Amino acid sequence: MTYESPEAADDRLAARLAPALALLAAVGETGHVTRAAEQLGIPQPTASRRLAALSDLVGAPLVLPSGRGIRLTRTGRTLAAASGRALGALATAAREVREEIDPASGRVVLGFLHLLGRTLVPSLIRRFRERNPGVRFSLAQGSRQDMLRALREGDIDLVFVAPMPLGDPDLAGRPLADQELVLAVPPGHRLAGRARVRAAELEGEELVTLEHGYGLRQITDDLCAAAGFEPRIAFEGQESETVRGLVAAGLGVAVLPSTDPGLAAPPRTDPGLGAPARTDPTPAVAGVVEVPLSPPLFRTIGACWVAGERLTPAARAFRDHACAAPLDLGPGFRPPTVPGTPD
Repeated sequence: MTYESPEAADDRLAARLAPALALLAAVGETGHVTRAAEQLGIPQPTASRRLAALSDLVGAPLVLPSGRGIRLTRTGRTLAAASGRALGALATAAREVREEIDPASGRVVLGFLHLLGRTLVPSLIRRFRERNPGVRFSLAQGSRQDMLRALREGDIDLVFVAPMPLGDPDLAGRPLADQELVLAVPPGHRLAGRARVRAAELEGEELVTLEHGYGLRQITDDLCAAAGFEPRIAFEGQESETVRGLVAAGLGVAVLPSTDPGLAAPPRTDPGLGAPARTDPTPAVAGVVEVPLSPPLFRTIGACWVAGERLTPAARAFRDHACAAPLDLGPGFRPPTVPGTPD
């Protein structure tokens, strides 16, 4: 005789009880077989036979006569209560499935880098919901590495990251915008009054940057490597505004997205790399002066999704909305120059 563990027996019994969840819940709710049968749209004799079969399956009576109706036994009450909870969970899941496949009332799980929550994400969602007010969003923020991992594992429908994961056959994407990156320094720093700064001039400077796994860290490391030196990392953080705050405190310099409207003005004649950009430099953010890099440095922000995987209608509609038209995100941005990847 094959031994069956109690856990396995419980699973087997649950599987055989599952088709009768609605009947058990209805009997528990109405306290009457006839009413339960009417509620489910089945004949009363059919409901009675199923209850008898369930009692034989469980090995104990589930209902007992009570006047003109019935009452649940303790075993019946236990199963009826569990059936009601299980049906509630299934109803919730059915609603989520319906919303997922209905672009007018679906849900989009969107992942993005922290700094993109300032302008890009609110702008895109606001305009999308003007035409699709029933669509809900679940927002996830984190490092580029974490967002791409969650995308591959199916926890996220769509991510906005920079730089884009070009050359990854598992992912597809389309560029949304190029964002200028600048050197952020304290007002009294030796480079604060410059018109532009070459990457090579950062050799020996203490850099404040993000941890490995963040796109800005990759860009900073690549910039220093291209200039021929190993960066001196003074502090590592997980959020760009913290990095900016450390720069304001005089603890180093950083390569960060531009926040200074003046840096996004039409190109002007550059008086030379060694000449002052302003006679009285004004910090773009309190305690921070932003100096353009030479040559100008941009990062491409792109929408990415799993290649070949069918997005839900709501997620696909939002992706197409994000990729359809040039974004008006204000200073520091320009139309993208990096091509997209196949779907």
